[in-house]
Amino acid sequence: MDNNVIQLLDNLNVTLNAGGMNTINIVLAFVMFGVALGIKPRMFVEVFRKPKSVILGMCSQLILLPLFTFLLAMLLGQSISWSMALGMILVASCPGGNISNFMSSLSKANVELSVSLTAISTALCVLMTPFNFWLYGNLYLNYASINADVPQLVIPLWDVFKTIFILLGIPLTLGILTSQYLPKVAEKLKKPLQWLSIIFFIAMVVLSFWSNREAFLKCVEYIFLIVLIHNLLALAIGFSTASAFRLPPKDRRTLTIETGIQNSGLGLALLLGTSIFSNLPPHGGMLVITAWWGVWHIVSGLTVSSLFLLHDKRKEGK
Repeated sequence: MDNNVIQLLDNLNVTLNAGGMNTINIVLAFVMFGVALGIKPRMFVEVFRKPKSVILGMCSQLILLPLFTFLLAMLLGQSISWSMALGMILVASCPGGNISNFMSSLSKANVELSVSLTAISTALCVLMTPFNFWLYGNLYLNYASINADVPQLVIPLWDVFKTIFILLGIPLTLGILTSQYLPKVAEKLKKPLQWLSIIFFIAMVVLSFWSNREAFLKCVEYIFLIVLIHNLLALAIGFSTASAFRLPPKDRRTLTIETGIQNSGLGLALLLGTSIFSNLPPHGGMLVITAWWGVWHIVSGLTVSSLFLLHDKRKEGK
């Protein structure tokens, strides 16, 4: 990649005042509350009677994706900046995105497994997101040949834990309780909040980069390529893991979608709505990678779902 483009990306400056930060955090909490409205405790009972798919899904998303993302960042070398690499690692450290449940339903995958994997990865991300980002972020900065004065990455694990617990843990718990004890209310709120999540993310991306739109447009083709490669890797990890262990076809589809769709809205909230990364120099690459991931995985999710459905039609036609 052209060094001028890399510099332009890393120097993108996106800032929010306290009011903007609080708005992002509040809306994200509502989005996660909406995700939890579709979760019922009995789903976990059914899925855990045959735990193989759940265990493999968690390994694919929480262990293999961050690991292979780190290896991909190392392989890309000077083609990406340290900031873009950390953006890739941050996305891979986030839990599954809530639209994965919709994509699983669309592609006739195992929806109960999808909901369970989303719920479990979201619950575990309170610990796994800060840990994976700290581990692979530091490994990258230690072993990559970086021609920049980047300070040692020090992620305050306790601060990240508290932030994620407030943003995700509390809304998730309230949503599950609402689904269990107020099912009619949960059913009425579920779809509007799912649409809110998509609208919220797109609005957050547009508003965040509006003041830097010219610079962003100059770089978007490079960002598109990096995110495309990264997302294809994520989808391949999910499908390959499920295929290697001979999971049923519906479960293979679910693992593919769950690993390929990440909650990049959480990544943006951590970057924009907190002071956790304030010790780093300008890191626009992290912001752009995380933001574009959230846009692109909607496109890739719909594409993969369509391919699965096309496969079914061809099979029926034989």
